[in-house]
Amino acid sequence: MNATVLARAVVGHLVEQGIREIVLAPGSRNAPLSFAAYDAAQAGLVRLHTRIDERSAGFLALGLTKVGSAAAVICTSGTAVANLHPAMLEAAHAGVSLVAVTADRPARLRGTAANQTTDQVGIFGPLVPTVDVTTGTYPETDTRLGGPGAPLGSVIHLNVCLDEPLVPEDRWTPHLEQGRWMTGPAVLLPLTTIPLGPRTVVVAGDDAGPPARVLAERADWPLFAEPTSGSRTGTHAIRTYRLLLGSGLSDQVERVVVFGHPTLSRPVMRLLARDDVEIWSAGSGGRWGTQPFRVDHEFIHLAADESEDSSWVDIWREADARVSRDLDALLAAEPSMTAYDVAGAVARALPREGLLVVGASNPIRDLDLMVPRYGVGGRRKTIANRGLSGIDGVVSTAVGAALGRRSDRSLALVGDITFLHDANGLVLGPEEPRPDLTMVVVNDDGGSIFATLEQGAEEYADRYDRLFGTPHGVDLASLCAATRTPHLQVHSRPELEQALATPNGGIEVIEAVVRRDDRRELDARIRALAEVALP
Repeated sequence: MNATVLARAVVGHLVEQGIREIVLAPGSRNAPLSFAAYDAAQAGLVRLHTRIDERSAGFLALGLTKVGSAAAVICTSGTAVANLHPAMLEAAHAGVSLVAVTADRPARLRGTAANQTTDQVGIFGPLVPTVDVTTGTYPETDTRLGGPGAPLGSVIHLNVCLDEPLVPEDRWTPHLEQGRWMTGPAVLLPLTTIPLGPRTVVVAGDDAGPPARVLAERADWPLFAEPTSGSRTGTHAIRTYRLLLGSGLSDQVERVVVFGHPTLSRPVMRLLARDDVEIWSAGSGGRWGTQPFRVDHEFIHLAADESEDSSWVDIWREADARVSRDLDALLAAEPSMTAYDVAGAVARALPREGLLVVGASNPIRDLDLMVPRYGVGGRRKTIANRGLSGIDGVVSTAVGAALGRRSDRSLALVGDITFLHDANGLVLGPEEPRPDLTMVVVNDDGGSIFATLEQGAEEYADRYDRLFGTPHGVDLASLCAATRTPHLQVHSRPELEQALATPNGGIEVIEAVVRRDDRRELDARIRALAEVALP
């Protein structure tokens, strides 16, 4: 089939299925798809983004899709396809409906030594199904691209075989009906009622959503909500739950109700591993697998009678208030700005309708202790790549999310290693859409999360920096200057708060310099707060 005709059919199918954004990584074999995407953008059917690095392109598309602006990423053949793998894996594990469209040589060249040719069918593994596209027709029963009957959070790889000629002879004026991004037909969810009974806590992991908060408030149960849960609001969210689970309060828990995908806290996972705790869980581990803990009862939609006894949650709220005061006092007494101070300042700077993208490793855990209890209805959105919790592509994810969501303010909080890992995300061409995004980089010159883990113990100190700390000494100001990205370095809390209060517009970087050498000792003192307050 003529490559131009096939490419236009593929792009038309994307539009008809509800794709609104196309992220393009340039290449020769995908030129027909590139021309078709450009013409669709000129017709106002999609917004086009071009990136020179396929890994950044994949995560840009992921960020766009995570905030509701459905995206497809297009690249050429060969190693370009392999560079999409991290974003596709993250999407598959996080339940994000991401579409990869890869150009391929004609099928007759597979298994030969033809240039830039490999077997791309199934390249992303069993979690990402591949459709080998050689014609421009799709069966009516097709459930791909989120069409009717598609599983929630489905990801798809369209591998498009294109033969020469690879350039069009005319301009395309598409006449297409824009589709609606779908996750299958609407269905009535079965409702399960949970008795009030045992002393219960509600754990809200990534993407849990408001139902976790609603249940906790109705039943008067403590709510342990991760920052990206979408339920860290209202009167029952316990700020320092991670610390309190190290106290005697944890022994009093008899039942746990789990929403979403909890990933941040070892104390929570230890609670879920206890044989004497009854566990209720939404679904069976989300969209792709089983939970990594025993589940006694599964549910789709959960309700409880309204409680008239708040004594259980009051115990947790009083303990939380005491430990929170002690934590704030401890941090205020530190001689220099800490990573916790940075996380707290960013959380306070997030306004109603605001967007916050958080990197993995320490930043999201620091935020977990410092984020305030926001009011219900503020429509603040905090997201992170928690499907596989990697540091890949976070800069690009943040740029994509900021482009895809209309927010009063867009912020990102990342560590220095995460920032360096995706510095290519700052490389934008002169005609590319640019969001207003303030990216706060916590720079402790290395990987400080390992200092809080077993590897950071004193007996490994002689090897720690070389193997785990990995100091890099990179001048972030010069790095930002290379991409003409505004940069400001701050060393104190007032400097950081002033910088956050006066955004300049566009993409800008605030580098917050903190210490790394005292991180293990600082975290030990923080963990001890609950032990002292609640022996």
